[in-house]
Amino acid sequence: MSSTKAYRAALLHCLADPREAGAEQSHEYFEDGLLVVEEGKIARIGAASDLLPTLAAGTEVVEYPDALITPGFVDTHIHYPQTGMIASYGEQLLDWLETYTFPTERAFADKAHAGEVAEIFLTELLRNGTTTALVFGSVHKESVDAFFEACEKRNLRMIAGKVLMDRNAPDYLTDTAETGYADSKELIERWHGKGRLHYAVTPRFAPTSTPEQLTLAGQLFKEFPDLYMHTHLSENRKEIEWVRALFPERKGYLDVYDHHGLIGARSVFAHGVHLCDEECQRLGETGSAVAFCPTSNLFLGSGLFDLEKVEDFGVRVGLGTDVGAGTSFSQLQSLNEAYKVMQLQGKKLDPLKSLYLATLGGARALYLDDRIGNLQPGKDADFVVLDYKATPLIDYRMRQARTLVEKLFALTILGDDRAVKETYAAGVSVHRKAS
Repeated sequence: MSSTKAYRAALLHCLADPREAGAEQSHEYFEDGLLVVEEGKIARIGAASDLLPTLAAGTEVVEYPDALITPGFVDTHIHYPQTGMIASYGEQLLDWLETYTFPTERAFADKAHAGEVAEIFLTELLRNGTTTALVFGSVHKESVDAFFEACEKRNLRMIAGKVLMDRNAPDYLTDTAETGYADSKELIERWHGKGRLHYAVTPRFAPTSTPEQLTLAGQLFKEFPDLYMHTHLSENRKEIEWVRALFPERKGYLDVYDHHGLIGARSVFAHGVHLCDEECQRLGETGSAVAFCPTSNLFLGSGLFDLEKVEDFGVRVGLGTDVGAGTSFSQLQSLNEAYKVMQLQGKKLDPLKSLYLATLGGARALYLDDRIGNLQPGKDADFVVLDYKATPLIDYRMRQARTLVEKLFALTILGDDRAVKETYAAGVSVHRKAS
């Protein structure tokens, strides 16, 4: 039996950043397209009229009328242990951690509990069309084992790590510099590079790690090829003042990480709301990335991320939901809020740029654009089918739309999990919306 399968719908994917290539050159669109998948990889993409006659006899063709196929969404910052505390009321960052986050994460010492939440978390991601994410675990190595086991069953491309935190947190959530290093190393050797899984060295943020722990985290980051480093940076002004008080010998928040060898390719810093020019320059020249997390930045009152300024310095930027401070697993909803963040700064977020941030931009931030991020032949067949008739309002709005860009913009403003008709990972359907 042939492993080849074809999918017919409108097809849209990014080839480059619209900021650099211009809108017309940045994407490829087929109004009636065909996506051919073989052995979990994209084999061909093009107009249905061109490709249908080339298919071998008996090749299954799945048709999606009134739908748009795009690459699977990429989430560059999210916390799976915080799934159960999404939409918690009334605090800004530091109080929010004490009031909600730390008590919630305590339960993840129990691997069975962690496994249950991992299943719920992955189901939500896939329901929302997200096929790759950079994920915080808890301080417990059991939480990361449970997460990777759940990902492995679905053959997902995911990145995760055990939180490192040896001070300024409850005793029940702290490790030590030495145990954090040893537990992380054990997890790396077990999971990094297994199937489509990758490991991230994960200090929660500078205030909850001693210099000794950050030194060992930096050592770990250099020890293994292609590791990731995932942490928080300049989210909240009080947080920044706290970092200055804890590390008075350093020039600033980013310099704490830089000094300890935690900056460079595959380093992803969540938020970056309050970065100075010097920090942006350093991020750009080292190939580091920032995760733009609009729903959580607004929900916690942290501030407005200046996308244009950060990109002016050549910094790679991806999109993050930051659940549970973020208020939705949906990258469509993230783009809705990102548009408003830009509007509040007197700027615009073009719909094609939105698609780029949620797909190829995220893949580039993670140095995975050779494997995911668009629908070019040879890439993993991770893609999402978006329904132009998902709700009565979306259906009505689409019938008024005259251009592709207008349709795309309406999807990012009106869309959520209901717009996701089906999600594929490595060519296998991993979510199908009930009809």
